Amino acid sequence: MKALMTAAAIALACPALADDRAAILDPITAIAAGADRHDWDRVRDAFADEVTLDYTSLWGGEPATQAADNVIAQWSGFLPGFEATHHMVTNHTVTSLDGNAATAEADFTATHRIGDDLWILGGRYDYDLVRTEGDWKVEGLTMTALWETGDRGGLIERANERATQSN
Repeated sequence: MKALMTAAAIALACPALADDRAAILDPITAIAAGADRHDWDRVRDAFADEVTLDYTSLWGGEPATQAADNVIAQWSGFLPGFEATHHMVTNHTVTSLDGNAATAEADFTATHRIGDDLWILGGRYDYDLVRTEGDWKVEGLTMTALWETGDRGGLIERANERATQSN
């Protein structure tokens, strides 16, 4: 309760800070909601032109820095292979704000479904954002997987097959 009162007091005292917080959270929401709705323009608009993705806690390997257009091509070629996905992102926190750079974190649950089969993943996202021409864009995204249930391998294989058949 004390943290909520402090945040409210800061927002009232510094409306620009409250505006920045809302503007920082907009691209975070756009990535998750846009991906679930297959609104790839919305997802692309949330990213800076170059983005570093770190999914090593789930897949191993190394973080990858690439053009955002390549990320959209990969996601749009894979996620529609599921009958449905739902990325619920919550507990958003702006952890730093310094001029045109910000960091934020959020918890997530990502549900992937084909038929009655589910793969559900939970964890935390950490975001690096940059203000470009007045808009906040995600330039770094680290996913930390904390738990999962379901047949990850089987559902991913089926989603890949379904996505390949529909293209």
